[in-house]
Amino acid sequence: MVIDGKKIAEGILENLKKSAKPRGFLAVFFVGENAASDSFIKQKEKIAKELGVDFRLYKFPENITQDGLRKEILKIAEHKTCGGAIIQLPLPSHINRQYVLNAISREKDVDVLGERALGAFYAGRNLVLPPAVGVVETILGIMNKELGIMNVTVIGAGFLVGKPISSWLENKVMGLNIFNEFTKDLRSKLKDADIIVSGVGKGNLFSAEDLKNGAIVIDFGYGMSEGKISGDFNPIIHNSEFLIHYTPTPGGTGPILVAKLFENFFKLNEK
Repeated sequence: MVIDGKKIAEGILENLKKSAKPRGFLAVFFVGENAASDSFIKQKEKIAKELGVDFRLYKFPENITQDGLRKEILKIAEHKTCGGAIIQLPLPSHINRQYVLNAISREKDVDVLGERALGAFYAGRNLVLPPAVGVVETILGIMNKELGIMNVTVIGAGFLVGKPISSWLENKVMGLNIFNEFTKDLRSKLKDADIIVSGVGKGNLFSAEDLKNGAIVIDFGYGMSEGKISGDFNPIIHNSEFLIHYTPTPGGTGPILVAKLFENFFKLNEK
C-alpha cells in the first residue's frame, strides 16, 4: 500500500495556512549551477508563495571563496528581519560544507545542519527536528505505530537522513539496526524489521520480497534505475497476499520534507 506523501504534505501546509505568518523573511542561499538544486529551490519558492512567506533567494557564483560565502551568509542571515535560512546543498568541492553551514544561528537554522542546532538536537533540546526526522515522525504518527514494540532498520548513515534519524530512534524502539549499501548480505538482514528507513540513493537496493509481511518502508533514496527515477526500494510484489506499506519515489518523502522545512520555519518564528 502506497503512503501518499503529497496528501500528507498538503495536510501540513493546510495547517500552516491557518497559523500566523512569520514576520521575518526566509533566506535561501544557492551557489553555482545545479539543475537538481534549481528544481528543489523552485518547489520551495512555490510553497512559500502559497503560504504567504517572504522568500528571498541569494545566488552566488561557483568560484566564490569559502570565507567570502560565509561572510555573505552571516550578513544576511543575522539581519533582524531574517526569520530563517537554508543553504542549498551540495556546495562546490572547494568549500568546507560544515564551516559554511555553521554561519546560520541555531534560532534560524531551518534545516538543523549547523553544529549548534545539531548539538542541541542530539541533546534532545533543539527548537525543531531535522526535516528527515520530522518526516519519519509524521508518517509513523499517521500510521499510529507504537515505536516501543518495533524493530527498525536504517540503511545509510548520511548526515541528512540516516544519522539524525538513527539518533532520534535510538531510545524509542525495541531494536535498531544500522546498515549501509555495502553491508554483506544486506537483503537477508531485513526480514525481522517492522520498519525500514533508507536514504542511500541506490535504485532497487532492496525489494518487497526481502521484507516481512506488513513491513513499513520509508524511502528517502533518490536515484536512477533503468533510465527512471527510483528510490532504494523496489515495491514490485508477486504474492498478492503480501502487504507492504511504502513511500513511492517520487511523491513519497520528498513533498513531506519540503512541508517540514516550512513547518520548522513557522515554529522558529512563533516567538
